[in-house]
This record gives sequence, structure tokens and C-alpha cells, in this order.
Amino acid sequence: MHSKTIFLLAGVLVAGLARAGDPAVGEKMVTEHACAACHQRLVGGDGSTLYTRSDRKVTSKAKLTAQVSFCSTQLKTGWFPEDEEHVVAWLNHRYYHFK
Repeated sequence: MHSKTIFLLAGVLVAGLARAGDPAVGEKMVTEHACAACHQRLVGGDGSTLYTRSDRKVTSKAKLTAQVSFCSTQLKTGWFPEDEEHVVAWLNHRYYHFK
């Protein structure tokens, strides 16, 4: 394998990791945008059962990403895609544990 190819592959890997999102940033964003208030209206309590109920809509990381994007649009958060990735990372770390 040529050194240019190895360098290119390494760059692709690093770029992929950078897009993974930061759970700590995501948690802060969820708190700042009062996501729980909407979830509380939907399911009661502290709103977290929305993530853990047996009939939840989110059953894959792709669906989680789509749901975060939908919620962001509905709440007019102004999040960029990389912001949504932070939220996805936190929700996945805290509740879902998708690979």
C-alpha cells in the first residue's frame, strides 16, 4: 500500500470519528433546549420513559438520528447537523447503546 493511500485512509477514519459527536456536549444541549419539557408532556414523569418504553419508535442509530433531527426542527432549536450529532451521541450513550 502506498503512503498516500494510508494517509488518505487515516484521514477518512479521523473524519468519521470527529463526526461521532460528544455526549457531554449533547447532554448540555438537551438541557439548554428544555427537551425534557416536551417529553414530559408526551409521557409524564421526567420524560425519560420516552427513551426506554417497550414500544419506542427509535430502534436503530439511524432512527435515533432522524428523530433528533425531527425534534430539532419542531422545536426550532437552530442546531446544525454536527450539533444534532452531539445530541445523538449523548442519547445513544445514556439510553440506547446502539453500535
